[in-house]
Amino acid sequence: MRKKVFLFISIYILFFFASSLASSVKWPDFAGQFYPDKQDDLSKMIDTYLDKADPFPVTGRLMLLISPHAGYGFSGQTAAFGYKLIKGKNYKTVIVLGPSHHKAFNGAALYGPGAFVTPLGQIGIDEEFLKKLSDKDPELFVDPVVFSGEHSVEVQLPFLQKVLPDFSGANNLKSGGWKLVPVVVGDCSLETCQEIARIFAEAIGNRKDILVVASSDLYHGYDFKEANAIDAVTLELIKKMDHQGLYYALRDGSAQACGGFPIAISLEIAKREGATKLALLNHTNSAVVTGNLKKGEWTVGYSSWAVTREEGEGMLSVQLKEKLLNIARQAIMTYLQTGKKMPVSETDPVLNQKSGAFVTLNQHHDLRGCIGSLVGSQPLYLTVRDMAIEAAVDDPRFTPLTLAELKEVEIEISVLSPLVKISSVDEIELGKHGVLVRRGYQSGVFLPQVATETGWSKDEFLSNLCAHKAGIAADAWKDKDTQIFIFSADVFSEKEIKR
Repeated sequence: MRKKVFLFISIYILFFFASSLASSVKWPDFAGQFYPDKQDDLSKMIDTYLDKADPFPVTGRLMLLISPHAGYGFSGQTAAFGYKLIKGKNYKTVIVLGPSHHKAFNGAALYGPGAFVTPLGQIGIDEEFLKKLSDKDPELFVDPVVFSGEHSVEVQLPFLQKVLPDFSGANNLKSGGWKLVPVVVGDCSLETCQEIARIFAEAIGNRKDILVVASSDLYHGYDFKEANAIDAVTLELIKKMDHQGLYYALRDGSAQACGGFPIAISLEIAKREGATKLALLNHTNSAVVTGNLKKGEWTVGYSSWAVTREEGEGMLSVQLKEKLLNIARQAIMTYLQTGKKMPVSETDPVLNQKSGAFVTLNQHHDLRGCIGSLVGSQPLYLTVRDMAIEAAVDDPRFTPLTLAELKEVEIEISVLSPLVKISSVDEIELGKHGVLVRRGYQSGVFLPQVATETGWSKDEFLSNLCAHKAGIAADAWKDKDTQIFIFSADVFSEKEIKR
């Protein structure tokens, strides 16, 4: 009888293991090391961390968490600060980007179809989302082998399972109500980081049910004082959402983060999706956690961040709008007086984000000039300065503005979100979205306010855009070979905000 029972169990285990391999199930490598391997013990540990965490509330839609990935006894409490903020939130897709600690490669690896398992249950891979990423760039590829023996993604998963609703993992290993997109990032050039961010942002599009998690620890070394000094540099760059500055600081060693490239990519994704606010929820290191502050002891830094976008409001505060309008007017005045660009500098992190913008000049309620840049290649305040000058003197539809006319001109600024390619015009919301059409080398753009000002239907809006702005057939927007992009804009003028 015992032999029959043993044989039955052996066959069941063999069958289950073989089925798992066929369906690309990723079993945990670090259960029992970085966190408990028993379901109840793990669940209780995370509950304890969440109960103790007391993050200050953040406003807006939480789009990105930066979370540490050490053993839970070291970094679990810091991680809980971020995860407590998303408890009960209805995300449907979670993108987790972690660094590769052991395998050397260039670019970023995706797991591919299948599922990840933790002691709390199984999480299905979002295969539909993966399809949007396939064949986009040779340095973004599918390779499940990269995930073997890598903890950076794995240790985030039990926290996600505990805080997100509709997860029914437990012993039956059924998938929950959200799906996973696991990513392991190798060595990357700055251009590769930016391209990967662009691909993910385009795949996310207008969805509001996606969370990005960047998995990273900070300083690694044997000096507690040095840990605080270097972490201060790293934290300041993250605070500014300066992915380029962070990238170069990681390269020259002035900043440290083992998941630095995932952070840089994630910050760029968040900015492309309109995020403007970042909050440091908790920062500590292993020396503080263990109470061993002796020099020469191995020390690792941990931090937890939340990045949000305000919904229902523009990206800029009234104060920043006033500042940009003042920069635009002073830039035009200086150029008309001297023929030179006004020197200007700005320390505000929002104004230092690269962003597209249009500057519109109206004189006695009539258009007097409008020029802009769809894709930001420099900080926002410099884009506004340069576009204001071009709108005043370089719009081919008008004679250059004179200094005497300037006092009669009302300035309007449109700060643009990143372009998102759409597959159907049904995604366009008139009055909310600006639209760019592109066919071959010809393109044209209408700002969101055009639809409001003209009262056009969507067909009229798109036909006029094609015919009068892009110089192509009026019905070209119906052709599958015509690319259509949408964007939103934070529009404000001197009429609305008094100088």
